[in-house]
Amino acid sequence: MTKVLVVDDAKFMRMTLKNVLENSTFEVVGEAENGEEAVEKYKSLNPDLVTMDITMPVLDGISAAKEILKEDPRATIIMCSAMGQQKMVIEAIEAGAKDFIVKPFDSNRVVESLSRVINK
Repeated sequence: MTKVLVVDDAKFMRMTLKNVLENSTFEVVGEAENGEEAVEKYKSLNPDLVTMDITMPVLDGISAAKEILKEDPRATIIMCSAMGQQKMVIEAIEAGAKDFIVKPFDSNRVVESLSRVINK
C-alpha cells in the first residue's frame, strides 16, 4: 500500500483528500498544515508520496517541496492548487513536483494522478 503525507493548511481539504485516498489503495500516514511541518513529517514518516498545497502559511508548498527534494531527490510530490494558479503550478513542476491536482478535488482524478505518478 502506498503511504501518503497530506499537506494543506485547510483541515477540510486534508479530510477530503484523506477520505478519497483511503477509499482507494492509499494509506495516509500523516498530515501537515504548513510547509515547515511537511518537511519535518516527511523526514520522520518517509512517505512514498506527498500531496502538497501551494498556498500555506509559515512555508509555502513550493518552498517546502524544494526543501524535501533537497533532503531526498527521489521524493514524489504532487501539488494541489486552486483554479487560476497555473503560474505557481509551473513553478512547482520546475522545482521538482511530479504532477498537480486542482481543487475542488475530483476523487477519480486524484486517484488517477497519484496512481500514475507512483507507477512511473
